[in-house]
Amino acid sequence: MTLLDDLTGEHDALDAIVSDLDEATWRAPTPAEGWDVRDSVAHLAWSDELAVLALSSPDRFAAILTDPEPALAAWVSRGRSSSGAEVLAWWRDARQRTLDRLAFRAPKDRVPWAAGPMSPASFATARLMETWAHGQDVRDALGLAPSATARLRHVAELGVKTRPFSYRVRGLEPPSGDVRVELAPPNGGATWSWGAPDAPHAVRGPALDFGLVVTQRRHLDDTDLVASGAARHWLLVAQSFAGPPTGPPSRRMVDTAPESLKAFKPFHIAGGT
Repeated sequence: MTLLDDLTGEHDALDAIVSDLDEATWRAPTPAEGWDVRDSVAHLAWSDELAVLALSSPDRFAAILTDPEPALAAWVSRGRSSSGAEVLAWWRDARQRTLDRLAFRAPKDRVPWAAGPMSPASFATARLMETWAHGQDVRDALGLAPSATARLRHVAELGVKTRPFSYRVRGLEPPSGDVRVELAPPNGGATWSWGAPDAPHAVRGPALDFGLVVTQRRHLDDTDLVASGAARHWLLVAQSFAGPPTGPPSRRMVDTAPESLKAFKPFHIAGGT
């Protein structure tokens, strides 16, 4: 399986959930305040519209980044003036055009994005993470269990790689010292691991829980993750998506968290994911 196959698989998993929804269910509220199911899928659609521009028209993409409000307002208006079925058709078209363009990019190419240029592999991983995360919002809205497959490894790896970003986007310096991450895959098998085995800080537990935390869909204290030392503070600020600092997804904050971490806004979806 290639990375693009996994991205397609994540698309298909969410598509299967929403393809037969009636219009009332498309309006079901998600945990993201003010967003319903239709908004979540529309967000993916216009994110893929941006992705198409980044992959095919860098100059037009750069112009939108310079003044994003008109384009974003137009896309939001399109989503909220469309039926659920129309939003689904929009997303299907936009995501396929993204896949088509990614398929022809060389590994060493650089793709412009809000957080800076990315390799095609990193770009595809970010698209998979966003699809999975917003898919979780939809699943929560519909009372469905999370999607837990081997594709979660991509979400977990991105979560690990964005540890420094999670601090710096908040004006903080990442703590010194490596972090060991050991995660149990959803369907059994060998542990997924990152970082030195003797690192001074560690995170251990289910890969699903780690994915939910780094995408800000669950609070650390609502999972079975065990985090020691600076790793605990990291998972209170973890943010694997671009955009301004957000989260965590509940107001529960442990007494040992630094004061600078206790003033976060309640969970909301950042437009730059």
